[in-house]
Amino acid sequence: MSQPDTPAAEAPADAAASASFATASASALPALRDRLSTRIISLSLAVLLVVLAMISCTLWLSWKLEGAGAAINDAGSLRMRANRVAIELTLAQARVPNALAMQVQALDTTLAQLKKGNPARPLFLPDEPAIHAQMARVTLDWQQRLRPLALADDGRGPDQYIAALPGFVAQADQLVGMIEHDSARKTDWLRLSQAALAAMACVGTVAVIYLLYLWIILPVLRLQDGLRRMAAREFSLRLPVESRDEFGTLSEGFNRMAGELQDLYQDLEARVAQKTAELERHNRDLETLYDMAAFLNQASDGESMARGFLERVMRQFDAEGGSVRVLDSRHGRMHLLAATGLPAALTEAEACAAADACHCGDATRESVVAIVDLRTAQRRGLASEDGTQCTRNGFQSLAAFRIESQRGAAGVFALHFRAPRALPPSDRQLLETLGQNLGTALEHLRLSATARQLAVVEERNLVAQGLHDSIAQGLNYLNLQVQLLDAAVARDDLAETRELVPMLRHGVEESYQDVRELLNNFRSRLGTGELRPAVEETVGRFRRQCRTEAALTIDDDGSGRPLSPEQQLQVLFILQEALSNVRKHAMAAHVAVALRHGREFRLVVQDDGEGFDPDELATRADAHIGLNIMRERAARLGAQLQVQAAPAHGVRIELILPVTGQARAGTEMTQITETQP
Repeated sequence: MSQPDTPAAEAPADAAASASFATASASALPALRDRLSTRIISLSLAVLLVVLAMISCTLWLSWKLEGAGAAINDAGSLRMRANRVAIELTLAQARVPNALAMQVQALDTTLAQLKKGNPARPLFLPDEPAIHAQMARVTLDWQQRLRPLALADDGRGPDQYIAALPGFVAQADQLVGMIEHDSARKTDWLRLSQAALAAMACVGTVAVIYLLYLWIILPVLRLQDGLRRMAAREFSLRLPVESRDEFGTLSEGFNRMAGELQDLYQDLEARVAQKTAELERHNRDLETLYDMAAFLNQASDGESMARGFLERVMRQFDAEGGSVRVLDSRHGRMHLLAATGLPAALTEAEACAAADACHCGDATRESVVAIVDLRTAQRRGLASEDGTQCTRNGFQSLAAFRIESQRGAAGVFALHFRAPRALPPSDRQLLETLGQNLGTALEHLRLSATARQLAVVEERNLVAQGLHDSIAQGLNYLNLQVQLLDAAVARDDLAETRELVPMLRHGVEESYQDVRELLNNFRSRLGTGELRPAVEETVGRFRRQCRTEAALTIDDDGSGRPLSPEQQLQVLFILQEALSNVRKHAMAAHVAVALRHGREFRLVVQDDGEGFDPDELATRADAHIGLNIMRERAARLGAQLQVQAAPAHGVRIELILPVTGQARAGTEMTQITETQP
């Protein structure tokens, strides 16, 4: 049911499309008409039409002259043929039969062709009425007067024909003269048209050159001159728009370009100055950041760091006062770390303040708090207690920035100004970055202090372990012997006294040796590749200190990663501790030390001494600090320490450093090597 309605529905759309197409075509006509190509094509067509018309006229005149020439020839032959008829009439007794009729027929044919014309020859009379009238008279004179006389059978025909012949010849001569006159006139027209064609060619050439100069060359020269003057920065130049063709469009575009360039270069100096100022500001900011980073890296304590930071920031931003506070997030307080340019009363009042009671505390949450005029904020009820204090001390504006570290807000630093001061976004960003640098430096100080404290604690722990395992046991033994000696002296037991004195002397010598060994262990420092000579020296010293025979076996095939100096030192300490235990407790006759460095690093110390019971040792772990020290050092290495012991069967201690531990050691060694000059 809807199909019949479809054409009707589409008809308005088609009509609208046709109307829009017609409108677009109509609007496009002026543009097409004004195009330079349209004018050049029109001029060429006009010149072509004129030239073709002139050539056609010349050809037409030539054709007419050729036809008139044939007509003159045939008209002139009328006299000859009329005379031939007279001759045939005069010599009728000796003439060829039908010769007269043939001459009469030839003359009739010539008259007929002159009257009718023959375009094929060509042959035709000129289109002058007088010539056609004369032709009619010649034809009438022949047909009505001469031809009947020529064909008459009586004897008077030849005489009358000859008497009338001069009049016919005169009429024919007049016809020939009229045709010749008309031909001469047409020849003049032909010459005149040729001269006109030559003149038109000259004038047309000059006109075409002039028009091409006006349409193409002159606009191109104007554009060239305009470009040259634009290159000389003459941006006020505008080209005249004298046409609506392509060059007119180019001129309009050139003028728009000149206007835009003029607008761009009018404020070029201002923008150059602005960019120069921005570049100087960026350089100043970079110099400030570099100077601040260098200072923060050299500062030794937080107070001097904060004070130097404030001095540099205040000098950079022309601030009259400044403060640095650290945040105690646990108690919600802010403690003044350093202050410069602030009155003593204000410094004492803000030495310790609640974090939520001041604008500086707000900066720890909002990153930046900038108050241009504290007096205005105070009148509006927006100023806090510290803002009131600042106003009382002559400060009119305040800017506070958060000190931020990896743990979050670490504090805040503030700049105080005695005049209203608004910080641009670039200065705020720089101050925020400086706050982050200060927070990082303070965090670095804290971590460095913590690291030093841990190092001291660790060193003290090692010293304590060494003292407890060596000197403390020797002193305990000496203390016991001294008590026995004191009791023997009290009893006046000289024999026991004589027995105890050598034991005391031996204990003192052993304690002295322990002290020397402990000092030697603490002074031990190894570099990469120095483990083997250090092991050999340690085993040699063991041989000199006791009578136990020591055998050393080192198998290093070079397939394993080298150990770092720290790992080598820990391995040496474990070896020294194991040999010390053999010397002090094992009562062994032989000890074997085997070091194998392949894909895994292994250190084995095995003796044939008295040994011990591992279960009993587990119940008395605190009494065997040396074994605990070795386990702690192995854990620090990431190695495994295995202890195998049995009463009267000696002790076997094996240290195993897996491949992963060696890889970590190799990486650490590479990093250390790369940082060395």
